[in-house]
Amino acid sequence: MPRKFLGCWAARKELEPEKSPAAKFGQLLRTLRDEHGWTQDELADRMGCSGTHVSAVETGRRSPTPRFAASGDRALGAGDRLQRQCRAVRHTALLEGFPDYVAQEVRAVEIRLFELGIVPGLLQTRDYAAAITRGEVLRGAITEHQAEERLSKLSERQEALKRTPAPMVHAVLDESCVRRPVGGPEVMAAQLDRLAEFAGLPSSILQVAPFDLGERRAFDLPVTLVTLPDWSYVAYAESALQGRMERDTRFLQSLLRAYHQLQAEALSQAASVAMIEQLRKDIIP
Repeated sequence: MPRKFLGCWAARKELEPEKSPAAKFGQLLRTLRDEHGWTQDELADRMGCSGTHVSAVETGRRSPTPRFAASGDRALGAGDRLQRQCRAVRHTALLEGFPDYVAQEVRAVEIRLFELGIVPGLLQTRDYAAAITRGEVLRGAITEHQAEERLSKLSERQEALKRTPAPMVHAVLDESCVRRPVGGPEVMAAQLDRLAEFAGLPSSILQVAPFDLGERRAFDLPVTLVTLPDWSYVAYAESALQGRMERDTRFLQSLLRAYHQLQAEALSQAASVAMIEQLRKDIIP
């Protein structure tokens, strides 16, 4: 239903609660807010946040945190309804903070990646990604349903790279990414072929950070740096339990400097591809 704003009528964004647990949370938040007859700003005043924040959560542009859900329940007298739905959001296969990052990734003009241990998601073949998620299911880390959700989201992200103009992607992989066997010989061989193909694209640069960099390797954790259309930056990093997006300019400048140092220390693209192709031949001559 349209709502009145400064003397005129504006259509509210239609929500799709069936799309995801986060979207269902947004629908519940809007329903409870409407029952009180409050605007987003009026609810925000009672929750101690901004109307922009409430709007972002309500429309699915930002994931709810446990603190936000608890504050909403108190303000709306909703018992623990928002907190229960928030737990459903957090129980998905996607780390907290990751959906917020993906919303920026699809706008990126440049993406800089550094990864350890496994090939970055954006460069994975379907079979390689399925082997990774299958391992997590076997360990009990995620469910079969969550594995399918993760693969579906990964496919969407990879398709987004095919837009015109395509973003420039810089990928520096620790040597462990290309040497660690995943999914068996055929899956790993196809993945190495995919990396060699990626290196040949006009919108990509691929480098391997060799083991002998030792202490000169700039990062000890995976890092992603995104350049947005206005040439501002965001960074995203993950631990085992959560992801975090960073916008602080001072922090980002140090990350960019470290990334450039890593690129200078890593193998050239030609040498990196030569290593990958030799590893490929060693798997299936």
